[in-house]
Amino acid sequence: MSKTDTVTELTGQLLIAMPGMPDPRFEHSVIYICAHSDDEGAMGLIVNKPSADVTFDNLLDQLSIESRADQSGTRVHFGGPVELGRGFVLHSSDFMSELTTLEVDDAISMTGTLDVLENIAAGTGPEKKLILLGYAGWGPGQLEAEIAANGWLICSASTDLVFGTADSEKWQQALASLGISPLMLSSEGGRA
Repeated sequence: MSKTDTVTELTGQLLIAMPGMPDPRFEHSVIYICAHSDDEGAMGLIVNKPSADVTFDNLLDQLSIESRADQSGTRVHFGGPVELGRGFVLHSSDFMSELTTLEVDDAISMTGTLDVLENIAAGTGPEKKLILLGYAGWGPGQLEAEIAANGWLICSASTDLVFGTADSEKWQQALASLGISPLMLSSEGGRA
């Protein structure tokens, strides 16, 4: 497998934190990789950690956006430790911002501009969505080194896992998609 193949494989994939993850912010995290390149590193969003501090209504109030549709089930998530004041919406590909939307793959896109929140508040946003504050970022080669050091497993992303699974079950479900039980995992890496 060439280095280019590895880059292509990580964009649109899920990272699953291994037990014993040394950074508590990433413990039991499932991260959707939005972009990955040899030159710029990687950017992803944690999809299974709802924010304890910020609700969608609070966010709309802070941004002076009027909600005209029932969004009672819409939660705000902790997307990662980088730029916590910056927001992103990971969403189904049925929505395209007039300003900018990154189409990660055929089913999932990401928008980081205010218009997506205005559309969600108006009831005209994407059908499936996660609203996230902050992101996870890696410099060139950093993520590959963490994967090689047994920090992360990689699995295919699906809209059902990203948007349709309860946050508390995403880590186990991502492992199950690889045929792995959490009980089988060790926090220690080794060689045979």
